[in-house]
Amino acid sequence: MSSLKFFTLLGWLLTCSWQTGLAQSNPNNKNREKYDYLLYVPKDYPASQRAYPLVISLHGSSLKGSDLNKVKRYGLPHLVDQGREYAFIIASPQCPDGKVWSTDNWFEPLLEELTAKYRIDPKRIYLTGISMGGYGAWQTAVAYPDKFAAILPLCGGCDDSTQVCRIKNVPVWTFHGIDDDVISIDETERLVKRLNQCNGSVKFTKLDKVGHAIQYLYEDNSLYDWLLKQHR
Repeated sequence: MSSLKFFTLLGWLLTCSWQTGLAQSNPNNKNREKYDYLLYVPKDYPASQRAYPLVISLHGSSLKGSDLNKVKRYGLPHLVDQGREYAFIIASPQCPDGKVWSTDNWFEPLLEELTAKYRIDPKRIYLTGISMGGYGAWQTAVAYPDKFAAILPLCGGCDDSTQVCRIKNVPVWTFHGIDDDVISIDETERLVKRLNQCNGSVKFTKLDKVGHAIQYLYEDNSLYDWLLKQHR
């Protein structure tokens, strides 16, 4: 194993321990923090009076910081920047340096601001994330199981699974590369196994001969077709 890969894995192990402990804490005990975010609104929004679905997209650790342009490097923000159009509102917050998605209570301030400013359908709020953002998707849903119509975590996990049954009524479609050597597929398998044990609604797509870089999945519109079929 190269030294670079060793330190990457070591960093993720430390992050796992940190996030697992934080995920078990009451979100109301965390500091409320407003994270900067990118926002996409469908082009027909101004002429319509209807409420729109909302997808919250969480990036991985390499895009942390205070420069929102970094968030456009991959995923939904990148596709929007390239001219893709969607039938839902997209909020893409940026996690500050030195933090992970479970450090602060960023979710409530974000949702409060968005619902105050935009027509958002409260029964069609969705959450997705990749890598560190995949962790964030799982853990934010567990903290707020009554807020999401469905979640879409990519190559995440890192939870001890004791609380994941809190989202047994939230549809989940999760993806992980079998050859992922940054975050082991075991992390997702453990969560899926636990959800199945408590009769959760979960789909698990294992990607054969694929490693950690699965951000290309966000180009597949079938993911959003599935999300938008889910309602609370």
